[in-house]
Amino acid sequence: MVIKVFLASSSGSTAIKKKQQDVVAFLEALKLDYTQLDIACNEENRMWMRQNVPEEKKPTNGIPLPPQIFNEEQYCGDYDTFFDAKEDNSVYAFLGLPPPPGSKEAVQADKEHIVQNGTHAAENPDDSIVPVEERNGNAHGEEEQVEAADEEEGEGGEAGDEATEGETAGDEPPAEEEGEEAVEETDEVTEDTQAQVEEEEEQEEEDLQSEEEEELRQLEEEEEAEAQEGEEDDLEETQEEEAE
Repeated sequence: MVIKVFLASSSGSTAIKKKQQDVVAFLEALKLDYTQLDIACNEENRMWMRQNVPEEKKPTNGIPLPPQIFNEEQYCGDYDTFFDAKEDNSVYAFLGLPPPPGSKEAVQADKEHIVQNGTHAAENPDDSIVPVEERNGNAHGEEEQVEAADEEEGEGGEAGDEATEGETAGDEPPAEEEGEEAVEETDEVTEDTQAQVEEEEEQEEEDLQSEEEEELRQLEEEEEAEAQEGEEDDLEETQEEEAE
C-alpha cells in the first residue's frame, strides 16, 4: 500500500506550503513509502483528488484544499485530521497502516485491546484456591500478638498508641488540596490554549478558502479572455473571406 499526498507545488499560500511541508517531513521521519502528486501542474491529479474526497469532508465551497492524503484509493483525511492523529499518537491508524512493534501507537493499541477484551481482570480470580492465611496475610496471627502485647502493657501502652496516632495525623500535609488546585490551574491553561489554537485554525481556513476562490476567479477570467480572443480571431477570418 502506497500513501498518496496531493500537493500544490506552485501555491501562493504560505499556510498551504507550511502544511504540505509538515506532512511530508513527518512521513519521511517515519520512513514510510509515499508519493507526491502535484495538482498545480497536472489537471488529472486535481480532478481525481476533488472527485475522491468524500462530500462530508469537503469545505463549504466544495473545493478541498491541499494537502489531501490517501492510502491507495482510500481517503485518509486532510491536514487538520492528520495533525490531530499526530497529537494522539495514532498516525498509523489514520493512514490505515499497522503500527510497528514497540512503537507508542502499538503499545497504546495493545492496552486498548486488553481493556476491550477484559483480559486485565484480577490475577487471582479464584480466591478459594488460595489458603485463607495467605489471602489475609496471617491476619489472625497478628491480631493474637497485638492482644498479648496490649495485656502486658496495660493502659500505659494504649495511651502511647493514641498519642502516636495523633502526632502522625498532624504531620500529614494537605497534599490533596494542593493537587486539586494545580489540576484546576492546568485545566484553565489548557482550555485557553485550545481556544487560541482553534481560533487560529479557523482564521487560517478562512484565508485558505479566500485564496482558493481568488485563484479560481483568476482562472475563470483567463479562460473567458482566451475564449473572447478566439471569437475575435474567427470573426476576422470570416470578414477576410467575405472580402475576397
